[in-house]
Amino acid sequence: MPHYPLKKRHLPVNTPLVDRLPPELRVQRRRLRACHECDWVSALPPLKSGEKASCPRCSHVLVKRNRFPAQRSMALALASLIALLIAVSFPFISFNVGGVGNRIELSQTATTLIAFHQPIVAIAVIMTIIVLPAVYLVGVIWLQYGLLRGKHMSFSRDIARSLAHLTPWMMADVFIIGALVSLIKIAGMAHIELGISFWSFCMFAVLLLKTSQSLDADWMWFSLEGEPLAPEGTKTGTTGASQGVTGCPTCGLVNRLSPQGQNRCTRCHEKLHQRLPHSLQRTWALLFAATIMYIPANVYPIMTTTSLGHTTPSTIIGGVVQLLQMGSWPIAAVIFIASVIVPVGKLVALAWLCLVIKRSNELNAQSRTKLYRLTEFIGRWSMVDVFVVAILVALIRAGSLMSITPGPAALAFGAVVVFTMLAAITFDPRLIWDAPPTCSTRRETATKEPVDG
Repeated sequence: MPHYPLKKRHLPVNTPLVDRLPPELRVQRRRLRACHECDWVSALPPLKSGEKASCPRCSHVLVKRNRFPAQRSMALALASLIALLIAVSFPFISFNVGGVGNRIELSQTATTLIAFHQPIVAIAVIMTIIVLPAVYLVGVIWLQYGLLRGKHMSFSRDIARSLAHLTPWMMADVFIIGALVSLIKIAGMAHIELGISFWSFCMFAVLLLKTSQSLDADWMWFSLEGEPLAPEGTKTGTTGASQGVTGCPTCGLVNRLSPQGQNRCTRCHEKLHQRLPHSLQRTWALLFAATIMYIPANVYPIMTTTSLGHTTPSTIIGGVVQLLQMGSWPIAAVIFIASVIVPVGKLVALAWLCLVIKRSNELNAQSRTKLYRLTEFIGRWSMVDVFVVAILVALIRAGSLMSITPGPAALAFGAVVVFTMLAAITFDPRLIWDAPPTCSTRRETATKEPVDG
């Protein structure tokens, strides 16, 4: 990578090249982006630390700039990884009732489920709270270390491309909410002690969230692979589809689409599509599967509680009622919203978006895009109930005195969460904006100057 002058910025002499100047100051041309949510082509303005550039059509954030992104991301990732190592090395939670108690480690919340013939749920738990976050953090450290030393590490491009795909499936923050719900459920029945691992995992969840927010993908990709010129003749102020171009969903680069198909980004090699193929069909199929699985998720017990020899199965709604009877109104509200309102709301919202997609216009496309963003964001929080079951099954193991076993609804409800998340991912929000706009005269008559990358 060639050396770029500092242009009157007073920075330490040893500042790494990756952090000296933002991409806007390293090139003498406008950098174009095609919005991932509405396909509007626009040029990125010069950005300072803490600023962001949003799409002028749908307000989707295209780029968010951070100060010293490489150092920030690497420091947060290292701190997160250390917190995770502590969390898996010490006791997580212990309980005692009638002289009988149990103490568990974080990993046992998943491994105990295997003994109760729930291997799929166990894999989902261990992957979302430990494995995928650890892989993500190692990938961030690997990339930023290479950027800071000025020599890219092996497989940097493949690792950078995978980070965006891992983010939705990391659920450490959701697991913390599940742990708090579990503690409140059994607080009146047993004495609870929180281990070092619990507090370390809470810190890990916060640091992981900060790490993902600190990652400046635009700056990172520019430092890794530069930025090739946008296709010749690309115009701003119109859609990419009308020009035969599209923006890469991973690195943001505007690429020309070949009519032969099998298009890949010239910078990160991600697959490119003018619109996701069979988007509505795939979304409908996943919504149908989620709807089918939602029936046994509510009919069958999600866990069975044994107390003093008496066995009581509990469904999702039954658990909410039990919390209400205990006087835990806030926790009951959290479970009811996460396990009933969110899944049903997401199914209804995505189904409605699919139904009205051909009747969209520019007046209602903005509100429908906001609804899509909301459904995409809230879907993962339905995993709270699955995590509650995993924690209680591992912790409450005192034989006939008190024990909890998982029910068949745990797998069904986990499938509902996964299917709805996949449905949101396969739905292409650009379809919302594809219908002929009714109020586009102003945009169509605006100046559309050719931009040579």
